[in-house]
Amino acid sequence: MHMSAVFAAGAVAGAVNAVVGSGTLITFPVLLAAGLPPVTATISNALGLIPGSITGAIGYRKELEGQGRLVAKLGVGALAGGVTGAALLLALPAEAFERIVPALVGVALVLVACQPWLARRVRRRRERPGAWLFTGLTLASVYGGYFAAAQGIIYMALMGLTLDAGAQRLNAIKNVLVALVNTVAAGFFLVMADVDWTAVALLAAGSAIGGRIGAAVGRRLSPLVLRVLILLVGTVSIVQLLLR
Repeated sequence: MHMSAVFAAGAVAGAVNAVVGSGTLITFPVLLAAGLPPVTATISNALGLIPGSITGAIGYRKELEGQGRLVAKLGVGALAGGVTGAALLLALPAEAFERIVPALVGVALVLVACQPWLARRVRRRRERPGAWLFTGLTLASVYGGYFAAAQGIIYMALMGLTLDAGAQRLNAIKNVLVALVNTVAAGFFLVMADVDWTAVALLAAGSAIGGRIGAAVGRRLSPLVLRVLILLVGTVSIVQLLLR
């Protein structure tokens, strides 16, 4: 029963991550219910969701056309942040970082909700994304390497303010950055931490399927619907984090 639940959670999380983000809030409680300690669950979750991030990014490959240079630039910050977050997970008590997570997600949701208005206000800065965007995404990647819940929502909020691109193209970049953070954090965990390989395998199989399905569905959504989904999932994420 536990194995089936972990596989199903991985599939749903893979689809949710490809479209919105916050799939970790689906898989993490299931792993805890299956008996994994919190840190082991976090590490196994990061490893298991990598295939879903990759298949989600592949599903958005058309939206990635012409964005290679930008993705490479932001990817450097994502890699650095992912390693830092993974190190913090092993060095600090979970409570030290998770206290600020609901507030961080809340701010990101406000930015997403107000994105059209804010984008018009900062239109003159859109030609060249500022250093603050790189810094913000790097810090979000630190959080992603640590826990990853709602990481994609934070990415979408930050990029939507400065990048002159539609929601689907931003979502494509988001999927690549999430895949990079999960992969580099996983590499760190392989060397430094204990992993539950059964959970990883089940999550990997489920998320790979879910990521592909999520990308196929997500690419057909209008920007408004995509924004509404982000707000709904993000709100549920905040409630779940506060009740943990």
